[in-house]
Amino acid sequence: MIFFSKVKVKFGRMSKEVYLTKEKLEQIQKELKELLEVKRPEVIGRIKDARALGDLSENAEYHSAREEQGFIEGRIEELEYMVKNASIISDDGKKKDRVGLGATVVTSSEGEKVTFKIVGSAEVDVANGRISNESPIGKAMMNKKEGETVEVETPGGKMKYKILKIT
Repeated sequence: MIFFSKVKVKFGRMSKEVYLTKEKLEQIQKELKELLEVKRPEVIGRIKDARALGDLSENAEYHSAREEQGFIEGRIEELEYMVKNASIISDDGKKKDRVGLGATVVTSSEGEKVTFKIVGSAEVDVANGRISNESPIGKAMMNKKEGETVEVETPGGKMKYKILKIT
């Protein structure tokens, strides 16, 4: 395995690191366990029961269960990828010199204080101030220090954010 700048490369196939907090990783592992141990066996049982009814071409229960199975298998694959490629974001609550993953950043924009938590893309929750390090604002703030101002192009025009505090 060869490592290049936070991207794992193995035999020509790229695996992108998934940045997660410890809590989010635990939540993903719990969901994965539920899907593997409860949901998957349930839907397999439903498919088996529907097959026993005969003619599959007009069997709505069978088609519904197969559709659900597809969803479950896709979600299992997605969660397994996240767990396999997880990189834990440290959130020790200590003051930081620069903006990075896990940082809480208090900014001032157009006279208003705006607080962001920089997280990986799997934990984005814009309504609660959790933005991705890959978002335009997150990218612009990465590695900046307190007192610096970043300018971000948004659909509504350019926005300026002055970094007041980083924790």
